[in-house]
Amino acid sequence: MADSDLLVYSHAGVTYRDRLALPAVSPAAGRPAGVLVLPEWWGLNAFAIERARRLAELGFAALAVDIHGEGRVAADAAEAGVLKDRILDDMDAAEGRLRAALDAFAPHADPARMGAIGYCLGGALALHGARRGLPLHAVASFHGVLDSHHRPKRGEVQAQVAIFNGADDPLVSPASLASFEAEMREAGVACEIVSYPGVRHTFTDPQADEWARRYGLPLGYDRHADEDSWRRAMALLARTLQPSRSPQ
Repeated sequence: MADSDLLVYSHAGVTYRDRLALPAVSPAAGRPAGVLVLPEWWGLNAFAIERARRLAELGFAALAVDIHGEGRVAADAAEAGVLKDRILDDMDAAEGRLRAALDAFAPHADPARMGAIGYCLGGALALHGARRGLPLHAVASFHGVLDSHHRPKRGEVQAQVAIFNGADDPLVSPASLASFEAEMREAGVACEIVSYPGVRHTFTDPQADEWARRYGLPLGYDRHADEDSWRRAMALLARTLQPSRSPQ
């Protein structure tokens, strides 16, 4: 498995401690395509770091982003909820964090071939970055909230977008999904939407079942949805970012 290193930088008076994973072999053509990995509401935990390492094994440079700053990871669901609300209540500041992460990442990846994947809160942040026209050519959201904090104009979104959703996820209502689909259509965005029948929130994380028991949350891991959504997301990244090695 590819290793990861700390990438430390400051933005708006806060120190961020991201984890950088690079391919074992540098591509002959120069810096590899880059992918931001935006974590769930917990913060930069082992799951997000593992996904960044998997991307590096496929030839991408990957940056797992410290979304709360100072390396903070929530101790429980109550703290995670507070931290999540702080981000969603100030999406201008969240956009600044994303731009700072891209700037810090730029020396390690080709800035002309950048993408982002995000989980839960991270999915919402990845979609917000796309809506705001950040230089991302591919964005994949896994069980991310779809509510819009900025409705893009036609041509504003640079990314191709993929949404992977559990059909039994109460955080993404049919109305929210329909509204998102209409928003992307009006903005002229190429968008793949996949809803997995019978699948709940946080379906990509094997710890979801334990969190559901511990905190009484409507979560659940689903191996098929996890593996299928990853395969589809990697196909999107390969198609749009053209990494040095073909995803598997």
